Amino acid sequence: MFESGFMEFFSHVHPVTPLVIYVPIVGYMFHLAVGQRGQPLSGVAGLFAIGLLIWTLVEYTMHRWVFHYEPRSHWGKQFHFLLHGVHHDYPNDASRLVMPPVVSIPLALFFYLILLGIFRGLAPAVFAGLITGYLFYDMVHYATHHFPMKRGVWLWLKKYHMRHHYQDDHFGYGVSSPLWDYVFGTRAPRGEEKALSEFVVTSDH
Repeated sequence: MFESGFMEFFSHVHPVTPLVIYVPIVGYMFHLAVGQRGQPLSGVAGLFAIGLLIWTLVEYTMHRWVFHYEPRSHWGKQFHFLLHGVHHDYPNDASRLVMPPVVSIPLALFFYLILLGIFRGLAPAVFAGLITGYLFYDMVHYATHHFPMKRGVWLWLKKYHMRHHYQDDHFGYGVSSPLWDYVFGTRAPRGEEKALSEFVVTSDH
């Protein structure tokens, strides 16, 4: 994707990489909230849930209005291809399905500063929820492209995301949750995921 071998190296990410980086951070955030600040577990659980909810909105917003922004300039189109277009052209590229740390780490710092400004001393528990939501998103995204998700909610999520790729990318911006697709009216028309059932089964490997 890049002429520079240095840039090319950093564009490939093993799917376990986000877990290695962020699971310890989630643990440290819990340590800050409970161990150092003595916040009650019930309160931490509530703040954690708020962080999860915030992540679902961040995921939807970024996917719809950043990843699927349609630039008109030459440079804008090139940047968009690097950001998300390459994923739609090569959706099963296993090394480009989770967010590269060179992107995710600055974004994590950015959101942590925002949460600090809003929640002050309660921010660690909220941030732990947000990061856990991000990890769930990355893992679900990888799984929908490479794991045989053949029953229950996992199959539903797979079909939901495959429809976004192979039928109409103007619907189904939620990957780990369809919540905001319902809120903003971008959920796929009912019944259309059924048409993907055979495709999903035969494409698993």
